[in-house]
Amino acid sequence: MASLFSYPSAWSLLIISLVLLASASMAPKADARAFFVFGDSLVDNGNNNYLITSARADSPPYGIDYPSHRPTGRFSNGLTIPDIISERLGMESPMPYLSPFWKGQKLLAGANFASAGVGILNDTGFQFLNIIRIGKQLEYFQQYQTRVADMIGADQTNALVNQALVLITLGGNDFVNNYYLVPFSVRSRQFALPDYVRYLISEYRKVLRKLYDLGARRVLVTGTGPMGCVPAELAQRSRAGECSVELQRAAGLFNPQLTDMLNSLNSELGANVFVAANTFTMHMDFISNPQAYGFITSKVACCGQGPYNGIGLCTPLSNLCPNRDVYVFWDPFHPSEKANRIIVEQILSGDNKYMNPMNLSTIMAMDSRT
Repeated sequence: MASLFSYPSAWSLLIISLVLLASASMAPKADARAFFVFGDSLVDNGNNNYLITSARADSPPYGIDYPSHRPTGRFSNGLTIPDIISERLGMESPMPYLSPFWKGQKLLAGANFASAGVGILNDTGFQFLNIIRIGKQLEYFQQYQTRVADMIGADQTNALVNQALVLITLGGNDFVNNYYLVPFSVRSRQFALPDYVRYLISEYRKVLRKLYDLGARRVLVTGTGPMGCVPAELAQRSRAGECSVELQRAAGLFNPQLTDMLNSLNSELGANVFVAANTFTMHMDFISNPQAYGFITSKVACCGQGPYNGIGLCTPLSNLCPNRDVYVFWDPFHPSEKANRIIVEQILSGDNKYMNPMNLSTIMAMDSRT
């Protein structure tokens, strides 16, 4: 006759099953699509709050239309492009990498590594002192993966990163806060504009290739906006509200070469890893005809001072418009939430005029079948 302890009893099996079930439910899982954001102030959602830098948006009236109605470090009256993409796709908007509240399960939603003031080049934004340059953002991305691997294992971490959506926004500061920052800047004496653009593109290619090597497989890359049309440049360079010809020329050189470089990278990799978002044309649609999109002006910033509200910073003492939804620009450099929403609509569903080789909705549909 078998001993009472020769086989597991029904109670033992039940207890073991319950323990295993509880352990499985408590273990972190990477079953939702993560979202990673890299770049500058157009997509920074608060990292610079934790740095000693002048490139900050942590005081009113920034955030006046954010759900909390408080400044968060976003250079916006409300939501930014990453926030709105997250909202539209039903994902959690990734938290700033430097936030002390970004921990535990929140890590699995991704991270925002962006930092206002940075560019493709390391010398861009030197006047802002302590910012997270793009090389450091990629280093943080590596550290993130090590941290998450301790939670869910290396294989699941690789899958999370490979399946994630990535957004990177760089380039504008390399012109407005470097090449054109002051007359006879170091870079403008070193390079003629066409040569400088080629140099930027070659350096950006290295950044994007590194991003791929770190596991990114779905990367939205935005071009520069119409830099010559922002209120800050109108205030300095415009006589009658016309866009700066020189800065528009810079954007006109940079953006097509960026798209060509992304196509070349995709051919080299044998897959459509990088998707170009033509944010220049997206912006120009409502800058050229603001009334068609419900705006009253595309020249004057909602918050600022001086001509076009384009001088200095947006502060509690600045002029402030009562209705942000009718202004293309929130402050001297950054779009309003309303403008950001129009841009995201084109990212989601725009044709090849706006998105190359495909829009984000197509990407999501394709990935849902794999």
